[in-house]
Amino acid sequence: MENYSVVIFILAIMIGLSAIANRIRLPYPVLLIVAGIGIGFVPAIPDVVLNPEIVFLIFLPPLLYDAAFNISYQTFKTNINTIGTLSISLVFITASGIAVAAHYLIPGMTWPLSFVLGAILSATDAVAAMSITKGLDLSHNTNTILEGESLVNDASALVAYRFAVAAVTGTAFVFWKASLEFIILMVGGVAIGIIMGAILAFIIKRVRQNNLVIISFMLLMPFVTYLVAEDLHVSGVIAVVILGLSIARFSKKVFPDQLKNQSKSIWDIIIFLLNGLIFILIGLQFPFVIKSISSAKVLPYIGYAFMITVLALVLRMARVFLQKINLQRAFKKGKHKITEDALLDFKSSLIISWSGMRGIVSLAIAIGLPVTLADGRPFPERNAIIFISVVVVLFTLIGQGLSLPWLVKRLKTDK
Repeated sequence: MENYSVVIFILAIMIGLSAIANRIRLPYPVLLIVAGIGIGFVPAIPDVVLNPEIVFLIFLPPLLYDAAFNISYQTFKTNINTIGTLSISLVFITASGIAVAAHYLIPGMTWPLSFVLGAILSATDAVAAMSITKGLDLSHNTNTILEGESLVNDASALVAYRFAVAAVTGTAFVFWKASLEFIILMVGGVAIGIIMGAILAFIIKRVRQNNLVIISFMLLMPFVTYLVAEDLHVSGVIAVVILGLSIARFSKKVFPDQLKNQSKSIWDIIIFLLNGLIFILIGLQFPFVIKSISSAKVLPYIGYAFMITVLALVLRMARVFLQKINLQRAFKKGKHKITEDALLDFKSSLIISWSGMRGIVSLAIAIGLPVTLADGRPFPERNAIIFISVVVVLFTLIGQGLSLPWLVKRLKTDK
């Protein structure tokens, strides 16, 4: 009963603060995170431990599905080169860069442990990116690139994380095996997404006269798709994204306006509640993890987290502006079917660079670190990795989340 009361209390706080955020023109994720941190320090509130399984099963599928469903397929296809670059190559570049920094900066961080930390913090977060950029009147291309990147990059980060943890436990890293597994995960996820999308489309055609049944199946299918993909050891994230993209194309052809409006209203409420809960939960993790670190290490670890945050931002900016140059060269040479719409200008490149917030997925995989190794020994530096990961997430969400609206406004006035 106590946990039930805490959930109701958090939901009430979340809804109230979301309304306040609109009035004071503050990104509501930032306000909710700060509130979560404050609530977590209240003595009467029990420790709220983020369960990775709940995040990946309850939160991630509907949020990914909704984002993929509403993304413009044509714009996604136009910018697939940039989206692929940011969601795959940048993830591994960031993981490697953070690993090098962590190894030489943080005492006790072996190479395998450093790569674990790098993998945890390598991917941007779909929920954070879309929640903070919403209402900033970004260009359609920029929005699609940010959403497309954060929809796909979770799969890349999870693969990097899996092999980094395996290295800590003593499993040898073999590049070709890692590459093959990554391809299988991605291709398998795409295949499951297409198959489940076809099944859902078949069902919808058979019950098209019953709007409630159609909406219910659409609510259920992301969870089913994720579970099926994960049980088959392929990417559940990619499977859900492909499901959303395929059903979005199908719905435009067969869904009447009444069904679209009814479905949108239900999904908007669900996504609003899930988003709000996620940001409150992110804030609540800080008071919980700070208890696991000795007081003498708190400030040094916060300093390391700040340096990692800056490094991740610098690497992202370098890769985005390099992509801008590469697209312009390819367009001039007429290669790779790069169209003028796919080109990046300076302002959009800067906004994309600054929008690389980390979020709930980074926290989930950090907190999901094994407690012990195969031989029963404690997982080395586990508390340090979790604490630094939480602080980096907070730095990116609060720092970049607060400054991004100002940056967008400044760029619009500098013409």
